[in-house]
Amino acid sequence: MVVLLRQGLEEEGHEVLVCNSGRITLRQDELEHFDVILLDWSLPGQDGVSVLREWREAGLQTPVLMLTARGTTGEKVMGLRAGADDYLVKPFDFDELLARLEALHRRGEQQGGPVRMGSVLLDPRRRVLRRGLQEEPLTAREFSLISSLARQQGTPQVRARLMAEAWGPDFDGSPNVLEVYVGYLRTKLERLGAKDVSIRAVRGVGYTLLIEQEPREP
Repeated sequence: MVVLLRQGLEEEGHEVLVCNSGRITLRQDELEHFDVILLDWSLPGQDGVSVLREWREAGLQTPVLMLTARGTTGEKVMGLRAGADDYLVKPFDFDELLARLEALHRRGEQQGGPVRMGSVLLDPRRRVLRRGLQEEPLTAREFSLISSLARQQGTPQVRARLMAEAWGPDFDGSPNVLEVYVGYLRTKLERLGAKDVSIRAVRGVGYTLLIEQEPREP
């Protein structure tokens, strides 16, 4: 299957590098140069979810499409929580795979310039939150979510819209995953010491990003 996938992607004009082992030896800076990573859940030596989790914990921001024969909702949520940007169950249609890869690529290309959120700067190019000299890396899912909130600062955003932007319109996993990722973002804002930036739940609607005047030091 790997040979056919490589052949098909190269025929579509994509440059492809294949690594057949879960013991991924590429350095972080090498991985960052890829536009999209296609990662199989079942790898020899180490499963793809563990590999992806290690990448994200190390700060890798490259979009990742998880390819797997595991199709239950719980397994999809596990892959997404590990940091996957999209999820495709085998067997699949090559045209759908190609469309999903190209969509992830476009999402990365459409990232604009830095967005100011009070004392915090959202850097789309490096996909980090920055405050002064401190930085917090964001997973692709976290980045999509806070970007949606940042574009409409102070305006409540409907849950369904946030879910669609961060997980795609066809996501059928647990809606509680939104609360999980909001929690991740709140933790990162707290670690930055950004007391003027908060993500508030809006009852019956969803969430909103609020910017308040940062308290002065006494």
